[in-house]
Amino acid sequence: SFVLERELPSESFSLVAEEDSGDLRKEGAQETLERITKLVNDTLASDGTYNVSPLSAEDVLAAIDSGRSEGGSRGRHWVLDPIDGTKGFVRGDQYAIALALLNEGKVVLGVLACPNLPLSSIGSNSQHSSQDKVGCLFSAKVGAGTDMQSLDGSPPIKVHVSATENAEEASIFESFEAAHTLHDVSSSIAEKLGVKAPPVRIDSQAKYGALSRGDGAIYLRFPHKGYREKIWDHAAGYIVVTEAGGVVTDAAGNPLDFSQGRYLDLDTGIIVTNQKLMPSLLKAVRESLNEKASSL
Repeated sequence: SFVLERELPSESFSLVAEEDSGDLRKEGAQETLERITKLVNDTLASDGTYNVSPLSAEDVLAAIDSGRSEGGSRGRHWVLDPIDGTKGFVRGDQYAIALALLNEGKVVLGVLACPNLPLSSIGSNSQHSSQDKVGCLFSAKVGAGTDMQSLDGSPPIKVHVSATENAEEASIFESFEAAHTLHDVSSSIAEKLGVKAPPVRIDSQAKYGALSRGDGAIYLRFPHKGYREKIWDHAAGYIVVTEAGGVVTDAAGNPLDFSQGRYLDLDTGIIVTNQKLMPSLLKAVRESLNEKASSL
């Protein structure tokens, strides 16, 4: 937030972010706020790009609160999720730092940092060892494809979604937390498609990153009834996958609409795959959802 505000003209700067400073302003939060302020200042100093005097706690609170924009269909809005997949982060598993840019309601730029994601594939057939190098940075610009590099700065390489046309060979990604997705719907869809491999369950938009380089071929997300998706949970991942040749729609096959403010109002869930598999996936989704509805 601090860096974007320094780099961009302030009169038009708009940031839609998940967090605000409310909890840090409460009684008893002083020590946490001091630790965060120190971390911010240490990071700025070690990076060295900005020769600024140390930020005060109030400066840090203001930088957090500049993310209160509502977004929308006019102008440019940055969209930030500073830690996407909080439970994964706490467990030491997958999480992501997700930043996207909306222009007139469309995602035109996305950057996705996945500090715990191995540089090698994590599809259901992949073998892993503790020696695997981790830390991936995905970036995508509309019309320019998707790049991946290691977080320690290896040269970027272009990535592409899986080209498989055979659903039986596809592996499916879904949320780790059962609270975030209906695992029973996903397994019904997998059965209809003839998918053999068990689902790969990981937290955060790291799933979009993994899918963009072909680790799996399908990502399914069916939240519980009444849940409203937020734009910061999908904007960066969306463009990372679509620029790598993938398709992202709601459960009815409609494109995602990021122009309506902080929420994505969509039909039932989100499905992601390649162009070849989308028709059969949509059919399986429709059948599974109909069966679930008629059994209630």
